[in-house]
Amino acid sequence: MKTLLTLALLASAMASAAAVAQNRDAAAKQFLSSPKFAAAKAKLAADHDRVVADVITLTEIEAPPFKEAKRAAAFLEMLRAEGLTDLTTDAEGNVYGTRKGTGGGPLIVITAHLDTVFPEGTNVKVRREGNMLYAPGIGDDTSSLPVLLAFIRAMNEAKFTTKSDIVFMGNVGEEGPGDLRGTRYLFTKGPLKDRIGYFISLEPGRAGRITNAGVGSKRYKVTFSGPGGHSMGDFGLVNPAYAMANAMVEFGKMKVPAEPRTVYNVGLLEGGTSVNSIPFSTAMTVDMRSVGKAELDTVEKNFLAMLPGAVAAENAARSTAKGKITYEAKQVGDRPVGTTASSTDIVQIATAVTRAAGFTPSYGAGSTDSNIPMSLGIPAVTLGSGFQTMRAHSLEEAMVVDKPKDVDSMAVSLATLLMLAGAK
Repeated sequence: MKTLLTLALLASAMASAAAVAQNRDAAAKQFLSSPKFAAAKAKLAADHDRVVADVITLTEIEAPPFKEAKRAAAFLEMLRAEGLTDLTTDAEGNVYGTRKGTGGGPLIVITAHLDTVFPEGTNVKVRREGNMLYAPGIGDDTSSLPVLLAFIRAMNEAKFTTKSDIVFMGNVGEEGPGDLRGTRYLFTKGPLKDRIGYFISLEPGRAGRITNAGVGSKRYKVTFSGPGGHSMGDFGLVNPAYAMANAMVEFGKMKVPAEPRTVYNVGLLEGGTSVNSIPFSTAMTVDMRSVGKAELDTVEKNFLAMLPGAVAAENAARSTAKGKITYEAKQVGDRPVGTTASSTDIVQIATAVTRAAGFTPSYGAGSTDSNIPMSLGIPAVTLGSGFQTMRAHSLEEAMVVDKPKDVDSMAVSLATLLMLAGAK
């Protein structure tokens, strides 16, 4: 009897979920076919050349890690020109403004990151060849910033009101060494930290992919130090390079699960003075990632546990007459694992809109600004902003200009935002 009751409850829950999904699908179809949304999408199309021009303008303002201020200031003025209120540059460097709602809806933040991976001095002049634009950083994530501006104009053109206040933001520190510092500040220290109900991050890409899980990562720079010396005169002394090699070999033997996907890598090697010198210092920077928190914690624990043995082995293998090998493990990155459940409004609305627009929704995990709110239990997704891009993080990074496809994809993220905000 208990088994039958359980099965009945499960069937009832599944039927209820299916009914909710059908209702969402119907609502999305109705919204996308409404005259007001048609007007908003028409504005996106009319503004396409302007969006592309703004992409070029912002791309040519370099924004290296931790040096996004010039681009941030330019984007803040663009937000100002769209009539937003409460314009802010916060203590971490994020810039944002608010489009006020009528009340009764949760505060929504929609953002794209200002920073690129490229160092100061990189040539960021945009080159156009046919329908392709080339420049370092043009795709990730510069192409998304002007889309936010286009959304505001489209909403205003169609005279949409929303229950929710919507914050349009350009955030800092998403890439590599930035370690999500912009969104980390937003949710832990910033003036909006206890008010945000939903969070949408835009990254380059066509409509369809809904990133509702965050790949967590742990990054360490481990420095091995020793007495150093001349390669001939001091031969036989302990060598930090060998201790580091011991650690690398053991790290490379580590077994990790295929599910949830868990990976690791030694990405940077540094140190040494000359080819005929025993180095006094060497360093390696490692990256460990997983979509499972427990699995990521285990990899981190095992990695740190390997280091003392690697150093001890070198100290036992050679002379310590002039000093022993020591090490320091410094954490240089910590991106939390997180998930937004498929049952949440934000995922269901994104799914329904994607289907209603003729795209096939797919779900996945990524390392984006959404990691932070996901890890805190705040509903968040990362969506494609519209443009197709190629060769991210390379000097030949590129963006495809294809107006019909660009506009169709932009419209999906805009409709998701509007429905989530209770638009009328």
